Amino acid sequence: MAIGSTLTFVLYSVLVLDPVGKCFRLDDSSNSLGLTFSYTLQMVQDFFELRSQDQLDCYSEFLQIWDVIFAIIYATMYGSWIMYLFNSRRILLVVPILAMVADWAENFVEILMINSYLDSNSVSETLASVGSGINMIKWVLLSLTYLILLTGIAIKIKSYFINKN
Repeated sequence: MAIGSTLTFVLYSVLVLDPVGKCFRLDDSSNSLGLTFSYTLQMVQDFFELRSQDQLDCYSEFLQIWDVIFAIIYATMYGSWIMYLFNSRRILLVVPILAMVADWAENFVEILMINSYLDSNSVSETLASVGSGINMIKWVLLSLTYLILLTGIAIKIKSYFINKN
């Protein structure tokens, strides 16, 4: 399951996310608010101002569909590896699942910001702060997921060498 979900993750990233996201990408610019650890109202405004309405509509669709699926795929992949590395510690699955939920919540707030920007050419400070806060939570949870995986790998390697002797 872990290898299959990793292959799915790679193929989805290359064959779906990359092509679908081209409609809102710009050269020499940030191409997703969610890929930074946090963002300010000015960063959000700048991000939206650089894009046309069609590009913002495309970004909104990306957040509603393709990034939601991506979160399911990466949570499944990380969860599968955690299950492989930590047979009896299913509680650790909570971390990538919470990261996925935070990603979805962040997408929802970004869509609200896009709609606000398209309606009034502005975004509220509160909405940008909420989105940035959820984004930071997502990245902390993903970092914790990576730490769990690295710990599991280290334990497996240590166990291999102990059992070999």
